[in-house]
Amino acid sequence: MPKTRAAAASSAHSPAGEGAEPTLLYLMKQLELAVRSRLDDLFRPIGLTALQYTALTVLERRPDLSSAELARNSFVTTQTMADMVTSLQARGLIERHRDPKDRRRLVLALAADGWKLLGKYRLEVSDLEAQMLSNLTAEEAVALRRNIQACRSALTHHPSV
Repeated sequence: MPKTRAAAASSAHSPAGEGAEPTLLYLMKQLELAVRSRLDDLFRPIGLTALQYTALTVLERRPDLSSAELARNSFVTTQTMADMVTSLQARGLIERHRDPKDRRRLVLALAADGWKLLGKYRLEVSDLEAQMLSNLTAEEAVALRRNIQACRSALTHHPSV
């Protein structure tokens, strides 16, 4: 199978072995871990995890998701999400109600306290993102977003090689 131009260039400049450049997959995972660690540090004082914060932001953008849909959109297993839903509900951050489009289905949405919490931390999370992008120009940051979305789309629309 022929390599793409980017893949050929990457492998040509990244010989295997000692001193080789890390793969983009490795670098992206390292970035994800660094972001998660910083979010955990930010939310630890209020007893919230980065994964719980992520679930809240998903519900902010897409209310009325089932627990399974929320798990998929938050990158966790359904069992992990079941535990998170219990915890977030007990704290009054999310609520479960009947889907207005299908009364047989229970869905999740942010509760008033969930909206308040996201509003309270919006600036700090935005500052973290700004710090992450601080070594890039505005144009490079826009290009990074566009390129990450293109990479995600390539894997979503063509999941297996």
